[in-house]
Amino acid sequence: MVVLNKIYTKTGDAGETALGNGSRVAKHSSRVNAYGTVDETNATVGLARQQASGEMDAQLAMIQNDLFDLGADLCRPDMEKDADAEYQPLRMAAAQVSRLENEIDAMNAALEPLRSFILPGGSALAAQLHLCRTVSRRAERLTVELAAMESVNADAVKYLNRLSDWFFVASRIANNDGKDDVLWVPGANR
Repeated sequence: MVVLNKIYTKTGDAGETALGNGSRVAKHSSRVNAYGTVDETNATVGLARQQASGEMDAQLAMIQNDLFDLGADLCRPDMEKDADAEYQPLRMAAAQVSRLENEIDAMNAALEPLRSFILPGGSALAAQLHLCRTVSRRAERLTVELAAMESVNADAVKYLNRLSDWFFVASRIANNDGKDDVLWVPGANR
């Protein structure tokens, strides 16, 4: 177990940070932006959990753990060198994507089909889950951008794509199984 006694290291004072393989990059690099936004997503999930209970809270706890896995995956470049690494790098797995898909399918079974776009809101939990959705979408965009320049685990991208869908469907569950969704009324305020 790693014990952190010192919170500040001063190693980033020049605007660089270390990646999981020990290499140093600018703090504004695409890779750091991607995993930093995954971390931000995790923080929004922590806020949502303040409103959640039961199965929803348990699922959100698993997502938080997955997001740390995802950050570990994204902070480790050069996937082609994984086999030669001293320690096997942690990578997202297809099973994590499948779990989200199964949970989405189970939640969707309780919902009526949408006939309108919905506005982020309703219950406090639903509003928090919509915030999680939008931040995870940003993390996905940044990860896809990174993948256009460097190798990225395809399961990491898939996970982020499914995750935003998960948050959307979960927000409907949090709105009384969609009965309290706030519907968009196009042009209502013209």
